[in-house]
Amino acid sequence: MPKERILVVDDEEDILELIRYNLAREGFQVTCAATGEDALKKAGIDSFDLIVLDLMLPRIDGLEVARHLKKNTRTQQIPIIMLTAKGEEADVVAGLEIGADDYVTKPFSPRVLTARIRAVLRRRAVESDENSPVLEIHDLVIHPGRRSVTIDGVPVQLTFTEFQVLYFLARRPGWVFTRTQIVDAVRGDDYPVTDRSVDVQIVGLRKKLGDRGDCIETVRGVGYRFKE
Repeated sequence: MPKERILVVDDEEDILELIRYNLAREGFQVTCAATGEDALKKAGIDSFDLIVLDLMLPRIDGLEVARHLKKNTRTQQIPIIMLTAKGEEADVVAGLEIGADDYVTKPFSPRVLTARIRAVLRRRAVESDENSPVLEIHDLVIHPGRRSVTIDGVPVQLTFTEFQVLYFLARRPGWVFTRTQIVDAVRGDDYPVTDRSVDVQIVGLRKKLGDRGDCIETVRGVGYRFKE
């Protein structure tokens, strides 16, 4: 089942519930927002894999929300699907030019929306695999394409899940992630990923990284972060 986190933004309660119900039934984790202000606040706090964004919102409209999201380095890579009653070509073009990935017009089929979401997520996953940058930090070189890690040129042998956890944390040094967020980000099939197993993976990582193991810091009562 998918574990991607979706933020749905719409000021109509019935539509929010319709989308939430159908996406949750498909296994997605869904967060709802009824205003542009609330959407920007939630996107700035939590990590989302995709945003479904209505253009017709009170006060801050959907296009303005999209502009803010694309200007913020924390949120600019989150794919956006516009959901709108506006069928005019100009509105669609404006949204796509801002950086939206797709659009669905109202009235809509929940099955079609779900299919569009899956298509965008698949496309972004492929792009991420092909274009993920090599990370060089604290004498560590992490190569996502080769799935290799070296310290001062010496290879470090990691399991699939250990690599996923390390790369996830190292991509955002200084950011604190809960165990649940780490679980959601890691989808390896060689280890049953649970909240408790995250601690096990961290212990293993620190041991294999040797003197660089202290780059992974424990934030008491919250989770873990990669040292800046």
